[in-house]
Amino acid sequence: MVRNFCLLVFRIVQLNKNVFLERYFGVLLPSKDKQKMDSDRKILSLRFNQDQGCFSCCMESGVRIYNVEPLVEKSQYDVETVGSVSKCEMLYRTNLIALVSGGTRPMFSDNILLIFDDLLKKFILEITFPSSIQAVRLRKDKIIVALLTSIHVFSFPSPTQRLFSLETIKNPRGLLELSPLGAGEKQIIIFPGHKTGSVQILDLACTEMGISSAPVWISAHKGELACLAFNQQATKIATASIQGTLIRVWDLATKTQLVELRRGTDPATIYCINFNSNSDYLCCSSDKGTVHIFAIKDPSRNKRMLIANTNFFGKYANSQWALANFTVPQECACICAFTENNSVIIAACLDGTFHKYVFNQDGNCNRDGFDVFLDVSDDVENLL
Repeated sequence: MVRNFCLLVFRIVQLNKNVFLERYFGVLLPSKDKQKMDSDRKILSLRFNQDQGCFSCCMESGVRIYNVEPLVEKSQYDVETVGSVSKCEMLYRTNLIALVSGGTRPMFSDNILLIFDDLLKKFILEITFPSSIQAVRLRKDKIIVALLTSIHVFSFPSPTQRLFSLETIKNPRGLLELSPLGAGEKQIIIFPGHKTGSVQILDLACTEMGISSAPVWISAHKGELACLAFNQQATKIATASIQGTLIRVWDLATKTQLVELRRGTDPATIYCINFNSNSDYLCCSSDKGTVHIFAIKDPSRNKRMLIANTNFFGKYANSQWALANFTVPQECACICAFTENNSVIIAACLDGTFHKYVFNQDGNCNRDGFDVFLDVSDDVENLL
């Protein structure tokens, strides 16, 4: 226990090592060195792979890939190899990743999509677009790229050629999700529809075969969309607007709403929504650093107001609140997901910290682990 405590303290110190060295050892680092060290550890974006078993970390100093359970750094590409990177999309656990440059030391323009092969340790594909890339999604036979007002679908890996393109509403958040491979033969993408707050649904298989059909869409929210998510079976989708107070879950076959979930009453930016593997639960995280966990299969387990049976507060009184929630100590933005154990949820934060919590049927949520994932590759064992 003492050893684990020392390890935890060491990793917390590592998170802000400059302050520690100056305050306790009188070591004064040159300001330029401090700025470079701080810049190298700056995280630009985080994203899970398709089954939430890994996540990518885009930084000013390159890209890192981590396994979630256990937390292990699997790959690291420095700034000399890939430059500073703003977006990274993994292809499950394969050796291929898609990269888009960004930050202060980019190696390429942000309108160029790059495919990097970890086995060959080099770029194997480059596609240039007329404007900045907002999002990239991969499956084993396709690449889907979202620009500000268009989406482009390519065959992959060989030959790599454009299959079709379509115009969209302005999509600065790069909202675009692709049904997982675990959903059988489904090849469905969802993205903002032309009507504000709507979700457009497109079957890539039908489009590829040249079958024309009327656009399919769901009127999900009154305001602009902020986040979209598929469940692993691609039978449900979850949506949130820029207001960030409500999350709605929809049946993809019938296009009907299954449940409405309340994150809170004050506006927030929702960064991440994920279902667990069997769609019993859903989690979401926001810029307030709070992760909310909702019951989907049995919504009656979600919390409700004691005055829910009265009409004084209207629809708000009947809202379904989170079954459980927790706030990361730094209260910074994070991404969240469930592990294979459906009662365990993890959060990876933009400050480099990693949190693990366990929740039970009663909604109690307890901390089960903490780490600084930017330092997990350090040889900490030999320092204790």
